[in-house]
Parts: sequence; C-alpha cells; structure tokens
Amino acid sequence: MSYTVQHVNGCTKKLVFNFDKVDLSKEIKAALVSKQQSSNLKGFRKGKAPLEMVQKLFGPQIENDALYRFISEQYYDAMKKENIRAVGYPEFGNTKYEQAQKSIVFEATVETFPDFDLKDYSKLTFKKESDKVTEEDLDTLKKNYLGQKAEVTEVKDASHKLVKGDFAVFNFEGEKADGTKPENMKAEEYMLELGSGQFIPGFEDGMIGLKKGDKKDIKVTFPADYHEADLKNAPVTFHVEVLEIKQKNFPELTDELAKEFGFESVADFNTKNKERMTIQKKREVASKLQQQILEKLIEENTFDVPKSMIDQQKEGVREDLTRTLKQQGFNDQMIQLYFERWDQDVTSKANFQVRSGLILEKLANKYKVEATESDLDAKIEEMVGQSGMKKDEISKFYKGNENIKKNLMYSIREEKTFDALMKDVKVS
Repeated sequence: MSYTVQHVNGCTKKLVFNFDKVDLSKEIKAALVSKQQSSNLKGFRKGKAPLEMVQKLFGPQIENDALYRFISEQYYDAMKKENIRAVGYPEFGNTKYEQAQKSIVFEATVETFPDFDLKDYSKLTFKKESDKVTEEDLDTLKKNYLGQKAEVTEVKDASHKLVKGDFAVFNFEGEKADGTKPENMKAEEYMLELGSGQFIPGFEDGMIGLKKGDKKDIKVTFPADYHEADLKNAPVTFHVEVLEIKQKNFPELTDELAKEFGFESVADFNTKNKERMTIQKKREVASKLQQQILEKLIEENTFDVPKSMIDQQKEGVREDLTRTLKQQGFNDQMIQLYFERWDQDVTSKANFQVRSGLILEKLANKYKVEATESDLDAKIEEMVGQSGMKKDEISKFYKGNENIKKNLMYSIREEKTFDALMKDVKVS
C-alpha cells in the first residue's frame, strides 16, 4: 500500500501518499503528441510544429497536468478502497515530484461525514404541550377577524385597571442609572396596547393594574442584545403617567359578517376554523416536541462536524433570513449590517441544523425509514384538506420540480423518523 490514513479528528482524515517508482514519461509523451496535433503555431500548419517546440512551449504545463491526473486517480482509488465518505473536495499539499528518482509524495486532507454512535435515549423523558383548541383560542381568532370592524373607545369607568388587551394613553420618560434622561426615551400621549410586546420586556407588565391618572416608576433592564450599545444590559427607570384608558369593542359575529369572511354562517365559521386550528396546533405542538428532543440528543451526543457543512448551511440560513428581512422592509445595507452583528447567531443556527440533520439521518437508518411515492400522495391529500386548494395545483407544484419534491420527501422522512423515535422515548 502506497499510502497511510491519519485521523485528524472525528470528521477529518489525512491521506499521505508515497510512490518511489512512478514513470509518467509515457503519459507525458502521449500528451505532447496530442498537443502537437491540436496546436496551431505561427509558421507551421496546424499539427505540423516540431515536437521539440511543443515540448519547449507546453512541456511544464503538460507535466503538471499528468502529475495532477496521477494524484487524482490515486486519491480517488484510495478513498474507494478505504470506504471514506468525503464531504466536499480534498485539500492537496506537500507535493514533491522527483522526475529523476521517479518518486511522488503528496498529502490529501479531506473532511468526512462524522462516524458516531448515538447514546441510549430510551430513558430520556420529554414533556408535550396540550394540543387541545380552547374557547380562548377560538375567541382570539374571532377577534382577529373582527378586528377590522372594531372600534377603540375610551373607558369611562374611573376604577378600571389596565389589563392585557387594553390601550393605555400615557406620558413616559426614561432615566438611566447616571440620572440622564435621553430625548429618545420620552414621549407624551403615547398609545400602547398592553400585551403587544412593543416595549422592553417588563415594561408592559409593569403597567398592568394602573388606573387613569396613576403615576408609577417602572424599572426595567434592557436586553443584552439591544441594538444600541450603551443600553445593552442597562437598568432604566421609566416615569409613567396614565392619561387615558381605551378598549377595542368588537361587534357580534353574525351570519352576515361570517359570509363577508368567506363562510356560510357563524356555525360554519366555528366548525371550519376549529378544524383548521386543531390541525395547526397539533403541528405546532409536535414541532416544539421535536425541537426539544433534538436539543437533548445534540446535548447528549457530542461529535465533530465538517466545517464545510456548517458553511454551506450558513448560506442557506442567510438566504432564508434575507427573504424574511426584505419582507420586513430591510434594504441591502441594513441586511449586511444585520449579518455582521448577528453572525454568531447564524453560525449557531447552522450548527444546530447540521447536527440535528446528521442525528436524524442516523435514526432514519436505524429504523429503516424511507419516504415513498405513496407517502408523498398522502401528504398532498393532507395539504388539500388544510389549504382548500385543488389537488392538481398542489401536485403539480411538488411533483413538477425535482428540488421542491426532494425537499418535501426529506421532510416526510423526518416525520416518519420522529414517529418511530416516539415509541422509544418517554413523552408525558
């Protein structure tokens, strides 16, 4: 064997090649003759230039090409023989070719798919949220529909205390720990819907229970990732005065209004929306449970991951985020600044996705899970029921594009893998 395999880490191998009897003269001579026949040099008809001239002009390049072909062939033969699954292309180095001694030495460093065994997960316990659709859920949905027809009016009852969903009209002024009161932390007659999450965490909760005319100092701490550097982790006291309290008054849902929203009646509105919400909530609860399981499996199983896989996944994360940010009104400069500031978050997300994907692949192989055409047809039927779109339209979309179909089949395989995994873990 003319090579040795060195294990750099769990996902990187170095192949060191050493050949002491290599004669590339035949390959080089054949390449020179081929180059002679295709060359069109000045003063000679095509293919009639002397071989010595061709050697002088193209010899070094042809020798390098022959050497590269030899190195490539030896590398791929060794990878096949050692059954090494490469990730990306190898990095060649320390190449030495001594033509007189007919010796060739080179190294090839290549990233590989990690080889790891999952620890026993049968004793792991996970908690699943309730996927039951409550009356409160339905009421919230109903308010979303009726919101466009609701009126915001002042609360006349002086004893009324602010609750989530109320609108507070108030003056506020922020005071930093050093006693300064920046202009960008004050406002008059500002209207805020409590529970909307517009303000710093803790601020809106601090207003709960206040009445019209009340004054209060609300102490909060700005988040560590706040966009203004001087306010990161900064304690700030907001001096607040409630001027007015308003509420959104929703009209009663009638058959007429239900028809405006695309339903036959109030009963049809309730029935169809409950069915859709049930499917959606089951999916959300399942997704949270799957995330919880993956986080635990990643925590329990440490293994090296190829940098090239992380880098490739980062590009995918950045593309998805770019689409989302553009929908929110970000321009190219703002997006660039965003990625510069949150590069570590993008890297962490990509790292999680790669690790979870490798673990799921390991589990899919263990449970012998595959996504079939019948699984695809069943998934399309499910989409038809959820979206109300025509089956032909959905089928054409997913089956008419090989990449889109491949992604859906991968998603189906993941679902089936989780179904198999659920039987081997404890879920309460």
